[in-house]
Amino acid sequence: MSKQVLKTLILVTLLPIVAVSCNSTGGPQQQNTFSFENGELQRPTGYREWVYVGTPVTPNDMNNGAAAFPEFHNVYIHPSGWGQWKNTGNFPEGTILVKELVDVGSKQAVSGAGYFQGEYIGLEAVVKSESLFPDEPGNWAFFSFTTGEEDLKPSAAAFPTASCNSCHQVSASTDYIFTQYYPVLRDARNKGHDGTFD
Repeated sequence: MSKQVLKTLILVTLLPIVAVSCNSTGGPQQQNTFSFENGELQRPTGYREWVYVGTPVTPNDMNNGAAAFPEFHNVYIHPSGWGQWKNTGNFPEGTILVKELVDVGSKQAVSGAGYFQGEYIGLEAVVKSESLFPDEPGNWAFFSFTTGEEDLKPSAAAFPTASCNSCHQVSASTDYIFTQYYPVLRDARNKGHDGTFD
């Protein structure tokens, strides 16, 4: 294979990657990340198209049968917040993260014993906004759309400060967010790219 043919193949292979990178930096077209009506956050939609950052789980089996949060938490960040995070190392105004709650299903798979996701049981979100939450620590507000039934609430009011912010303030690694448990966030911070296999 000639050097010219090899160079052409490499260029053609890289072009789609460059295009995707240019469109995923959180430009103006991605700024409308959430909406409020009557003081309540409207349930986000389309979040499975956002950037997935991880799934922690603290199962009952490992917490004397009484874990505070025994379900899986699938966490997604909106692309505009992700773009700022990886470029500046900070969560900007308007950052929103969504957390799907999934119960522990099977504890056995072909690969062996473990904890495997079962059914969806809830949805939560956290929003950073100085203009909307000037009195909240770090300007973060926490929301739950979970009803305990199959259906989710269409909107939610912010939790009282003591319900969530106080724990996040003491224990979260970065700006009230538990980035220490999310290598996707940890490795990309302030690098200008996603940090994959650095």
